[in-house]
Amino acid sequence: MQDQARLSEQIRCIYELYYRDVYHFFLLFTGTKSQAEDLTQEVFIKVLKALPTFEKRSSIKTWVLSIAKHTGIDHYRRKKLIHFSSQLLRILPSKNGLPEQALVEKEERANLEQSLYKLKEKYRIVIILRCVNELSVKETAEILGWSEAKVKVSYHRALKQLKNELFLEEGESSHAK
Repeated sequence: MQDQARLSEQIRCIYELYYRDVYHFFLLFTGTKSQAEDLTQEVFIKVLKALPTFEKRSSIKTWVLSIAKHTGIDHYRRKKLIHFSSQLLRILPSKNGLPEQALVEKEERANLEQSLYKLKEKYRIVIILRCVNELSVKETAEILGWSEAKVKVSYHRALKQLKNELFLEEGESSHAK
């Protein structure tokens, strides 16, 4: 009974610490709140089941996000299609509150969102982990099961591809005007 109470307290603490990271990962990965909520719940059920076997070879955070990554990939494979919703970057409010600036920022976010749609899955994941979740190269490598060198190279390539896509989007929109 005491072990059960200790396990319940551990899972509660893990949930409180990492719910937001996992939820935001899935919100960006799937693009819908309902799928993000479902997958977040699925991750913490897996964490609960696997916690007694956690070997502490990595931090709890990287272990939980690794479970999230695998859950996301499984979801992606089941769906075979990922849609980033218009909520992708709405989490970044206008800094100065001016309507004109808010409109410009909204257009920029929409361009960024469209460019992210075009990235390979592994590039989207590495950008989400490094840019959005602000994980270190080492943490990202642990989560993805890659070497740190592969994370650095993939991140660099992802940013380069994203920059190229953004440049194409910008060029297309300026021609349309």
